[in-house]
Amino acid sequence: MTQTSSMKLLGARNMSCIVERMEWNNKMDLIAYGTEKGEVVIQRLNWQKIVTFPTPGEDVRVRSLSWQMDETLLAVGYSNGKVALLDAESETIISGLIYEDDIKKVYFSKAINSEESLGTYTCSAKDKHRRFLPKLQALTNIDPCLKTLDQKSFPKGSPCFLVVIMRSGKVHLLLLGALQAGSIDLTQHILHPEQFDVYDVRLNGDFNAIYALLRDGQELKMLHFHNQVLQECMAPMLELATHCAHILETKNYINDTQQCLTEAWETVQLEMDNKLTKYANSQPYGLISAHFLELHVFGFATFEVEEFLFETLSEKGFKKIANSVDLSLSNLQGLVFKQLNGSAVNMFYFLNTIAGFGRMSHFFESLISPDVANEAMRACGAFVLKVHELQRTIDTLLHDMKLFHAWMIFTILRLSHQEIPDDLVLTEEENIAMADFLCSMEPEYDDRSDDEDELDPLSETPPPARSKFNLERVGQYLDNAYLPQPYPKDPRQLWEEMVAENECLSHCKLFVPHDMNLSLVQQRDKMFNAIDAVFHKPTESISGSFKLSSTVICNDLPPMEPGEDLKDKEFVTCSYYVNEAARSDMLACTISWQEAMILEFSRAGDGWVRCTRIKLEPGLFTTSVNEDFCYLRFVDLQFYNESSLSILAQSTNAGPGMRPHSFFVQFSLSAARNQSTQHQMGPLVKLKETTVTHSIHDIVDGAAFKGLDGLCDMLAVSGSRKVATVLSDRKRKMTIFEMEIEEEEDDTEMSQASFLDISKESVIAGVADSEKSEA
Repeated sequence: MTQTSSMKLLGARNMSCIVERMEWNNKMDLIAYGTEKGEVVIQRLNWQKIVTFPTPGEDVRVRSLSWQMDETLLAVGYSNGKVALLDAESETIISGLIYEDDIKKVYFSKAINSEESLGTYTCSAKDKHRRFLPKLQALTNIDPCLKTLDQKSFPKGSPCFLVVIMRSGKVHLLLLGALQAGSIDLTQHILHPEQFDVYDVRLNGDFNAIYALLRDGQELKMLHFHNQVLQECMAPMLELATHCAHILETKNYINDTQQCLTEAWETVQLEMDNKLTKYANSQPYGLISAHFLELHVFGFATFEVEEFLFETLSEKGFKKIANSVDLSLSNLQGLVFKQLNGSAVNMFYFLNTIAGFGRMSHFFESLISPDVANEAMRACGAFVLKVHELQRTIDTLLHDMKLFHAWMIFTILRLSHQEIPDDLVLTEEENIAMADFLCSMEPEYDDRSDDEDELDPLSETPPPARSKFNLERVGQYLDNAYLPQPYPKDPRQLWEEMVAENECLSHCKLFVPHDMNLSLVQQRDKMFNAIDAVFHKPTESISGSFKLSSTVICNDLPPMEPGEDLKDKEFVTCSYYVNEAARSDMLACTISWQEAMILEFSRAGDGWVRCTRIKLEPGLFTTSVNEDFCYLRFVDLQFYNESSLSILAQSTNAGPGMRPHSFFVQFSLSAARNQSTQHQMGPLVKLKETTVTHSIHDIVDGAAFKGLDGLCDMLAVSGSRKVATVLSDRKRKMTIFEMEIEEEEDDTEMSQASFLDISKESVIAGVADSEKSEA
């Protein structure tokens, strides 16, 4: 028995390129689609484009799209193994993950109800750090596309899982898009890895198990894995994931700050390179320091120095250089003191909190190793010390450069017999400091042997880098190498003297180590590695807790021959829905071109699974069926809501020269409930032998058909938005329907002429879009 589907055509448009993926936002008037060029476009129901995200590389395809529940955050999986989180509201890329294999699918789980999941563990307040830590200042010097401070934090909206499914069979779980919450390799749980393919992997509604639909040899199987850690530690995991997200944001901020430091440092070097460094490079090593020291002590200037001061340089020109260098060094000083030091303190706070969680072993024993957390704190403390060391180095350089600039201006005025202002006359202490600065301009390298002068001139070994007016004392901290000139020890620091005399203090884990030979970049990387080690424990605990509890054999599949395309022999597509009202998980999948299976797994603790097996062909006792509905095959299917399944079908009896017809079928799950069979979940369930296939035509009020124009290829529906989108004409035409229309508003019974008018409008719109894109 067939009915007409209640649908209203909202519009159709020819797209400028092939659309490969579509996904509706469940709450907002937004649809996202991926093109054959690897672009991701987000637009409204009225075809207004919100944002277009470019492809991450050449020949990269969009594999999967998924909206976070009730949010504007979109997860995108690409063929090059990249997963990107895109924010439609801010039109920015929030973050990205890189995997080594092709992506099969990515999706956000439903929202985690933290009130139900907290159990005996409670948290008095969220984001308590905002009460203690000052807000980090914006990085105005960095490129806007690289900013992370103004981006929304990882735990945006309700907490949920991000699941990444690889074509190789590996599945990765991320909580809040930040914490690696376990992984599983499905190939370790099958009998025929040489004939393997994964179709979908889903978290159940209670977040303590996963369903994996896959091919194992010539069988279509559903594997059910239970996870005890996910069941018992959800509340502590949410707490840990929140801090993990804050740590990742702080890591991004530190990286961005370091980039600003590098840019500011390059500005200093550029100002010096204008004339001063060029002159220094033209002189033999050691001669600049000797000439300047002679000029400072005896007041005698060599011919080269006089030529440099009066012909190459002038008082006005040197003042301009001095002001630029002083300003650049001041900016560098502010970045280190405010941004870098502030982010390091924030990082120490978060790690200290995680170390405190580790002491609550009853809740966090499976998630945090206290020793590893403490080691990360020590590494962060060492980074704070290195930041302070860099701060003192910059302060010293800034003082010395101001003194050097004043002395140079004083010398130029004295040699040119001009009047010298009183504020330029150096005191005795300043003269001594100036002499020390000039002596250290070009330090002697003790490790250079006498044989180095006899080296082969064609040797690739670079000569020792020469000093640039002591600037390298700061620049060395921004290189990924050991410090050539470590910070000199202060004899007034009694703690350093105590550590030097007592070796046990340097090995004591109660104190923060201070490695004087590491650069800032090396110390940062060491801290990041220690932080990464903290989050290895939850991944290992959750991954090891996946246990195969049940194997459900759904149907037989044709054999997979090497190099053979199975698209014409098999057709498996699926959709998943969490039914909160019935406390069940629903999975619909096609098992052949004409048959589909709807599984409903109970989460009430009774271990039952309900199976409804349907086919598009008429049954033995089917009567009065339109001939157009007799010969159909599946194209796509999706759950519209908990009571309806939307099916895209295509006719198979088109004659020579005739185009096949496409149909939109709205299938009632409640009407088909009486045709289902119930099975007890166990180690092995063989549904193919214990189920009966029913024709959708034989189910009373079960299926409502609607004929569609053209050859349709893909379907995207949203029950909450009451819309359906169909791709046709080789995925180049997008048609949008409004669902659940009242009878007096139902105008879907359109003539061929009206469809032709819509097609003409779509062609005109598509040509206009193409011309705009070409322009």
